[in-house]
Amino acid sequence: MSFLISALLSLAAGVSIVVQQALNANLRTALNSAAWSGFVSYFVGLLCMIALIAAFRDPVPTAAMAARIPFWAWSGGLFGAIFIALGILLLPKIGAATFIALLVAGQMLASVAFDHFGLLGLTQRPVDVPRLIGVALLIGGVLLIRRP
Repeated sequence: MSFLISALLSLAAGVSIVVQQALNANLRTALNSAAWSGFVSYFVGLLCMIALIAAFRDPVPTAAMAARIPFWAWSGGLFGAIFIALGILLLPKIGAATFIALLVAGQMLASVAFDHFGLLGLTQRPVDVPRLIGVALLIGGVLLIRRP
C-alpha cells in the first residue's frame, strides 16, 4: 500500500511540474520578463516553505550543523533556478509535452548515471539491461511525442 501512495504522490509531483511551468510561462508573458517570472515563482515557493516550517515546527539549523554540510550540497537552488528559467523560456517555444518528455528523458539519463556511479552520496545501483531498455523506450517516447 505504501508504494501505491508513493507512486500516486510522484504522479502528482509530475503534474505539478507541468502546471508550474505553464503558470510561469504565462507569468513571463504578463510581466514581459523571464527573470521576474522566475523571481515570483521562487518568492511564492519561499513563502510556502516558511509555512511548512511553521506547520512542522522545525527548529532553525545551528551554525555548527550548517558548517558540516559540504559546499556542493548548498547548490540545489541553483539547479532549481536553471530548471525554472529554462522552463519559462522553452515551454512556449516547444510546447508542454515536448518539454516535459525531454525533461524526463534528461532526468532518466542522469538518474541512471548517478545510480550507476553512486554520485552525490546515492546508493550505487549498477546499470543493467532492463534499465537500458527502459531508457531507450523513454527516448523513443520523446521522439514520438515531439512536434517538428
